[in-house]
Amino acid sequence: MTAGERIASVSEVPDDTTVLFTVRETATDERKEGILVRSNGTVIGWLNYCQHFTHIRLDKGSGAELRDSEIVCTNHGAMFDADTGQCTYGPCDGAYLHTLDVTSEDGAVYLTDDEYEFVALGPAETDDLDLTSTSNVEF
Repeated sequence: MTAGERIASVSEVPDDTTVLFTVRETATDERKEGILVRSNGTVIGWLNYCQHFTHIRLDKGSGAELRDSEIVCTNHGAMFDADTGQCTYGPCDGAYLHTLDVTSEDGAVYLTDDEYEFVALGPAETDDLDLTSTSNVEF
């Protein structure tokens, strides 16, 4: 059996969108979001942040848009190859998504990345009372 924490079953990872989950970075105790994407029959894990503005989430809670095996940032149209994480179009062209090591075994997907611990499926908790703007526009 794989040494790692179970995220989801392989069958829960659709072909046309992503699965959102939360991890905790072991070095900082910071919660971050990850996504699972199916590409060429393999499940791959990425941190859920665009490389143009790293506070922009690719999957905002209902699955990231996938187009021709590329993950699309709906904020500004950047496209990332689902296999390599490389930005192939947009303002961060050439940059790479940050990998989350995952392994599929016996019909399940496991987090096998030593830098992170699995917390839960779904988005990282946010403070609903925090009214700080996350806009890219400054006044």
